[in-house]
Amino acid sequence: MNLLTRWNSQSLARQFLLIGGLVSVGAMIVIGAFVAGLIEAAVTRNSAAATALYVDSVVAPILPDMQTNQMLDETVTRALDETLGQGALAARLMSFRLWRSDGLVLYSNDKKLMGKRFAVNDDLKTAFAGKMVANFNKIDDVESEAERASGKPLLEIYNPVLQPWSGKVVAVSEFYEIADEFQHSLDQARLRSWLAVAFFTLAFFLVLSVIVFRGSKTIDDQRRDLKQRVSELSDLLLQNKRLHARVQRASQRAAALNESYLRRIGADIHDGPAQLMAFAALRLDSDVLVDPAVSEETREDEVMAIKESLDEAMREIRNICEGLVLPHIEAADLPEIIQRAVKAHEYRTGSSVDISISGTPVQLEPSAKICIYRFIQEALNNGFQHGGGIEQRVVETFRDQRVVVDVSDSGPGFDPADVCRSGIGLAGLRDRVESLGGHFTIESSARGTRVRMSLNLDGLEQA
Repeated sequence: MNLLTRWNSQSLARQFLLIGGLVSVGAMIVIGAFVAGLIEAAVTRNSAAATALYVDSVVAPILPDMQTNQMLDETVTRALDETLGQGALAARLMSFRLWRSDGLVLYSNDKKLMGKRFAVNDDLKTAFAGKMVANFNKIDDVESEAERASGKPLLEIYNPVLQPWSGKVVAVSEFYEIADEFQHSLDQARLRSWLAVAFFTLAFFLVLSVIVFRGSKTIDDQRRDLKQRVSELSDLLLQNKRLHARVQRASQRAAALNESYLRRIGADIHDGPAQLMAFAALRLDSDVLVDPAVSEETREDEVMAIKESLDEAMREIRNICEGLVLPHIEAADLPEIIQRAVKAHEYRTGSSVDISISGTPVQLEPSAKICIYRFIQEALNNGFQHGGGIEQRVVETFRDQRVVVDVSDSGPGFDPADVCRSGIGLAGLRDRVESLGGHFTIESSARGTRVRMSLNLDGLEQA
C-alpha cells in the first residue's frame, strides 16, 4: 500500500520514464532477437545455397548413377578423395559425407565412417524430401564428433543429390564448411541489426518522452491552477458563509430593533405631544372658560396657556417627523448627502460640524445613500447627546472601491460594549451597515469618540 501511494505520488512523466523505459528495453530485446534471428537464418540459407551449388557442381560429375548403383566402387571413391583432398574444396571443406536414404554412409573423408549405418535424423529426412538444410554451429549429430572437437566455426549443409533426368533425390551430401568469414559477416550483420533496432527504439522513446513531458507539464500546471482556484473558491465560500451569517444576524437584530424604534417613537409621542394635548384638553373643560364670573383677563390667560401647550405639542410632533422622514436623496450624490445630513443636525441642535469630503464622485445605490445618511444623522445625534457635541467632525474618503465615513468628536468618551448592549441607536447602525456587507467600528477614549463605517461598492453591485 505504501509502495502504491509512493508510485501514485510521482508525476506522469516519471511514471512514463520508468514503465516506458522498461517496456522499450524489453521490446528492443525481443525485436532485436527476432530481427537478428531472421538475418542469421537468411544469411545462413543464402551462404549455404551458394556453397552447396559450388560443391554439387564439382562432385556431381564424379558420382555414378545412384539409381542403379547403391554402393560406390573404388574408382569413384578415389576420385572423390582426390577432388576433396586438394584445391579449393580441401581448404574450404572440413569434412564430406554421402548418405543413402536408409542412413548408410556411402562415402566419407573419414574412412572410419564409411559403410556404417546411423539413425536418420530430421535434417537428413528434410534433405531426402528435396530441401536443403543449413545449420551454423549447431552440430549435435552422433557421427560428427570430430567436427565438434575442432572448435572452429562450421556451416553444416545437407544438400540433396538429384538424378539428372528425373530430378529424384537419390542421395544426400553432408559437408561442413569452415566459416570464419561467414561468422565475421554474420557478427557484423547482427551488430548492425541490433544498432538499428536500438536507434529506432531510442528515437521512438525520446519522441514519446517529449510528448509525455509536455503533456505532464501541462497537466501539472493545470493541476496547480485548479488547486489554487479551488483554494480561492473555498476561501470565497467561507467568506460568503460568514457574510451570510452576519446578514442573518443583522436581519434578526433589525427586526428586534424595529420594534424598539416603534416603542421609542410611541413613548416619545405619549410622553411629549400626547401629554401636552391632554393638558390642553383638560384646560378646555375647566370652569375658567365657562364661568361668567371669571374676568376677561383671566379667561384670556387660560386661552393663551392652552394655545402654548398645543403649539409645543405641534413642535414636538414636527421634530419627531423630521427625524423619521428622509429628505429627497435618491438623485443626490455623496457630497450632497453628507452636507444635507450635517446641515440638518446643525439646524436642529444649533451646533457646528466640520466636514471633509474626498471630492471623488461616487455613484451609489439608494440603499447605500440611505445607510450613509442615517449613519451620519445618528452618529452626530449620539455625539451631541452624550459627548456634548464638542469638535464634531465628518470625514469621507474613497479608496480601493470602498467608501469610508468617519464621525468623531472630542467628548469624554464611553465604553462601546455598554452602549452596544443597552442602546438601540448604534446597534441599529451596525446592523444597517452590515446588512449591506459593510463594516462598522467604534473607538472611544477619554480624548473622544470615532464611529466609522465602510461600504464595498463591488459588493453592492453584485448584491
